[in-house]
Amino acid sequence: MNTVTVNKKQISPSKIVCVGRNYVEHIDELGNEVPSEMVLFVKPNSAISQTLPSRHSEQLHYEAELCFVYHQGQFCAVGIGLDLTKRVLQSQLKSKGLPWERAKAFNGSAVFSEFVAMPTDLQAITFGLAINGKLSQFGHIGLMIYSPQEILTEILSFMDLFDGDIVMTGTPKGVGVINASDDFRLELKQGSEVITSCQWQAL
Repeated sequence: MNTVTVNKKQISPSKIVCVGRNYVEHIDELGNEVPSEMVLFVKPNSAISQTLPSRHSEQLHYEAELCFVYHQGQFCAVGIGLDLTKRVLQSQLKSKGLPWERAKAFNGSAVFSEFVAMPTDLQAITFGLAINGKLSQFGHIGLMIYSPQEILTEILSFMDLFDGDIVMTGTPKGVGVINASDDFRLELKQGSEVITSCQWQAL
């Protein structure tokens, strides 16, 4: 089982539940419609990777996301991650009305920072992705269509979450192609303080 670091401990999530289309400007940049209800999909434990690939049978796209770890009915830790996507394949599947798993849930399709204790004020946190030193994505809860609590409530209305499961809350505008050797740096801040960060060089 693949692991992530939560408050300095290694845990093995059984799954990752992801929210699609949770930022209006990202919906616009991909030419999608604002959904009438929450869009959710699942990645398996095998999606978790410690390295950042640029290809997996086709070139991959990055999507930076605010992420949470579930424990005993609530979120217990926060971090940041990249949801990796086979965009060409996803577009083909969507055009046929087919599920997204082949484009979203493949091995190595999620990378994460260390998860840290929940801040006292979630509204004060922001996250950003810099590629080769240039800011590519920036987000915060105020930009989301659905808040973290609304997301958790919706998931639990039809699916069990187990302690250690991860929820990815959607990506803001600025998604794009991963190029080999690009330097990716994610930072999660509370005010001006960086509370967790991670860095990869794409392979």
